[in-house]
Amino acid sequence: MADFYKEALAGSSVDPRKILKLYYEDENHEEIVLVKDIPIYSLCEHHLLPFFGRAHIAYIPKKDRLLGISKLARLAEAYSRRLQLQERITQQIASDIMEVARPYGAMVVIEAEHFCMTMRGIKKPGAKVVTSAVKGVFASDPRTRAEAMALITGRP
Repeated sequence: MADFYKEALAGSSVDPRKILKLYYEDENHEEIVLVKDIPIYSLCEHHLLPFFGRAHIAYIPKKDRLLGISKLARLAEAYSRRLQLQERITQQIASDIMEVARPYGAMVVIEAEHFCMTMRGIKKPGAKVVTSAVKGVFASDPRTRAEAMALITGRP
């Protein structure tokens, strides 16, 4: 049990903002960068039961302020490996990207199944909770938000 909790809560000893690294290159890429279907596993702080699912993280960099793409998955891992709420993880990832990279915008969507709904209470296995955090241009421009959602869902 101790080994499980040490691994499951390893993100508590990590400063997630230190994970994000900017790359100042001559790419001048100012279009959507999306890493989708990032597996996440966490423990609900209310019930101490697991929830698991997929995170989709998008941002639009300003010119040469690119983030390492693996860092986006590491950020999701750092926040999910602690006692958490799905709503909070979603906001934390988007906020950190905005703070560190100062992009045009950031968008995070997380889809997860919660064992507190699967094993107890309403007992609805397969039900998914979907949360989103939209910042910057994703919040202010419906077309940009729709483009990102189409990339995430695979539907135009």
